[in-house]
Amino acid sequence: MKDVSATAGNLLPDSTPYRRLVGKLQYLTTTRPDITYVVQQLCQYQKEPTDQHIQAVHHVFRYLKSKPTQGLVFKTNSSLQLKGYSDGDWEACPDTRKSLTGYFTFLGDSLITWKTKKQQTVSRSSSEAEYRSLAMLSCEMVWLKQLLLEMGIDHTSPAALFCDNQSAIHIAHNPVFHERKKHIEVDCHLIRQHILDKIVTVTHVRSELQLADTFTKALSRHRLHFLRDKLGVADAYAPQLEGG
Repeated sequence: MKDVSATAGNLLPDSTPYRRLVGKLQYLTTTRPDITYVVQQLCQYQKEPTDQHIQAVHHVFRYLKSKPTQGLVFKTNSSLQLKGYSDGDWEACPDTRKSLTGYFTFLGDSLITWKTKKQQTVSRSSSEAEYRSLAMLSCEMVWLKQLLLEMGIDHTSPAALFCDNQSAIHIAHNPVFHERKKHIEVDCHLIRQHILDKIVTVTHVRSELQLADTFTKALSRHRLHFLRDKLGVADAYAPQLEGG
């Protein structure tokens, strides 16, 4: 789906059908993380949807209908190692110029949490947008570690965080950079402390292997299918998955 804006197209005479369809798509994101980004985008226009917005909704349903049995698949032999990917799309919103945060977490090979969310403030650079996304993922890992502990799983090893922005990683590891980033000081101290406490590690990942792109931008069909498979979305009735 191409990026849409609030002013694209003509207003619909009745927004009720649009809101109803978007609500159904929101429900489907619980098992189809590959549509999370586009659903987040479409949810922004529920007050005054246009004909282009409803066309985008229909496009998403056609995409889902092409693979109706696909969903998240969890493997029984997966490890309990936590890892996650974060991404920030700078000035992603054409209406407000706010950036978009996208991240997800794996427990072993199983996708367990994911989020696409517009950032509350405008970022001055792409590294700031990426760093804010990294901070949100770091907090998610702290929460997951506590949840696992309450379930009797003492997750002592650091959670691995992956980011494709070198500047954001340098800020996370080097306290000297913090003085130059006063406007994101809280996030700087937060991630730095999590690293020092060995709660998380932050590692660079090449852009072509940045799986969190699924949650921050419109992708080509080939790229979307590649990342969808990496996230663990597959045919739940495929014979090769039986007993997995």
